[in-house]
Amino acid sequence: MIATAIVVSLWNANRAAAERAEAVGRDACRAAGVQWLDQSVHAIAWRLYRSDSGWLGMERTFRFDYSIHGDDRHVGRMVLQGERLVSFSGPVNSAPVTLHSSGE
Repeated sequence: MIATAIVVSLWNANRAAAERAEAVGRDACRAAGVQWLDQSVHAIAWRLYRSDSGWLGMERTFRFDYSIHGDDRHVGRMVLQGERLVSFSGPVNSAPVTLHSSGE
């Protein structure tokens, strides 16, 4: 039963992180005025990290695709520690934009 609980907990945490990454990618593309392709993100890596408080957490890396002109394809990448966005590369807007990085 404990193993099942651990698996279910990890699955829920991974699903929540993927939903958070989708929201960040979609918001970034909308703010930059580019097309978010495939309407999804893809988990490409995960690892354990130690938070500032000393607890172990999960760091997940996601990729997504976007198009600037409609006939091109570019890759964006983001890293989440828990639900906190710690790294982002992808479409940018020339004006400052607030990406909701703390689960807001």
